[in-house]
Amino acid sequence: MGLIGNPEKASCAEAVSKAARLVRSAGRRLLCDPETARLARVREGIEPDASALAGQADLLLVFGGDGTMLRVAREIAGSQTPILGINLGGLGFLTAVSSANLSRALQHVWKGRFNFELRALIEARAQCRGKIVQQSALNDLVISRGIASRLIELRVSVDDEPLTRYRCDGLIISSPTGSTAYSLAAGGAVVFPTAEVLQLTPICPHTLSNRSLVLPLTSRICVNVINSKPTTLLSADGQVVTELSAGDRITVCRSRQTVRLMHLEGSSFFETLRVKLHWRGANL
Repeated sequence: MGLIGNPEKASCAEAVSKAARLVRSAGRRLLCDPETARLARVREGIEPDASALAGQADLLLVFGGDGTMLRVAREIAGSQTPILGINLGGLGFLTAVSSANLSRALQHVWKGRFNFELRALIEARAQCRGKIVQQSALNDLVISRGIASRLIELRVSVDDEPLTRYRCDGLIISSPTGSTAYSLAAGGAVVFPTAEVLQLTPICPHTLSNRSLVLPLTSRICVNVINSKPTTLLSADGQVVTELSAGDRITVCRSRQTVRLMHLEGSSFFETLRVKLHWRGANL
């Protein structure tokens, strides 16, 4: 079993150390990346990175929040090794288990009380100043303005058919998994994470009729940058990939790679919505 922690979270060292003790006491082989090994004071089974860990472990426990999960998902994309996210605080839609319930969660794992879910990734191929840039994402790809408080202009087509020309702060192209991330905050719909769809959500569009649009997951979305100023950025899962210039073209489609998430028996996406978004209903 592989452990990956987020060293920037204060509570991570304690949670990872506890997990290491539980894995050892269950007679399982323990593996870590170098940073996690330092956190948990583990000296054996150290692999150089998440990709190498995925090649050796039958399950990865990822400690942190959704940001840590997104990073690991990109690094091991295409691997069949499942990920189980351990939440160390915050909202977290990808981290399935609270660190307070770690012992109980591992008992479920030992007894086989879990299931797997394949999540689609999306990828961008950008032509930037004559160079090709490629990047995958589990949640979303975002084309947005930099620090200047000015609108950017983007011409968008879907499967070679013109859609519209946005004047906006940015455009979010989200996977089904990413519907509960930036897209939701920008007014997009909540999408079931295994639905075969993409979602286009403009950020603060100048034209009020520009709404979030749901497309088939097979769609090929092309975005042309019109403006020379302000600075336009391409980000994947919240991490800046490259700066874009007028005339640059970004093509987004479903990736051939997937990520395998583990869910414990009895958990569900609807339960996550009720808990995370406080959907409790009302008394009339």
